[in-house]
Amino acid sequence: MTTSLLLQQLLSGADAQGIVLHDKEASQLIDFLELLQKWNKTYNLTSLRDPKDMVTKHLLDSLAVAPHLKGSRIVDVGSGAGLPGLPLAIVFPDREFLLLDSIGKKTRFMQHAVQTLGLTNVQVVQSRVEDYRATQGFATVLSRAFANLKDFVTSSAHLCANAAIMLAMKGAYPHAEIESLPPEIKVDQVMPLVVAGLEAERHLVVMHKTDK
Repeated sequence: MTTSLLLQQLLSGADAQGIVLHDKEASQLIDFLELLQKWNKTYNLTSLRDPKDMVTKHLLDSLAVAPHLKGSRIVDVGSGAGLPGLPLAIVFPDREFLLLDSIGKKTRFMQHAVQTLGLTNVQVVQSRVEDYRATQGFATVLSRAFANLKDFVTSSAHLCANAAIMLAMKGAYPHAEIESLPPEIKVDQVMPLVVAGLEAERHLVVMHKTDK
């Protein structure tokens, strides 16, 4: 599939999701996808191989959470190949993003992508989330396919600033996972996420930490 067709798919999908992409942002997103394809041949960063599927399941899926971010400092926990953190950082250049992952080949790819794309609002750190300590808390603590909800909040709640939100991107509605959450974590809402071209279910769990 040619770059122009991928760009057209991205722009059409973003528009269907209510997201306005400027030319520079759209171009950077496709450049990121092409970098991911290139590295994937050697490092197996993602199971997807079809560029069209990658636009839907990586780029548009990542952007689905865009309207729900809070504040200027955001941490993407278990970012993997930079998803959703890097696409979001491209779309929100005025916000600071920290991408955390414990696996070296993934953080090396993210560092390379940040440098190649010229992103100045992204920091990549190789660390287990429970071991990482920030000098300043984050307004949004975000995860996508990182772990079950209990593990996510237990390992990353210490990264929350005052009044922070925790966002977990999930597939089907995670009834059992919500029931297993510790009492100090409150679920504000669980909302379906619309990803253009994707038939599978997507949900966003919005949570916050109480003082209990």
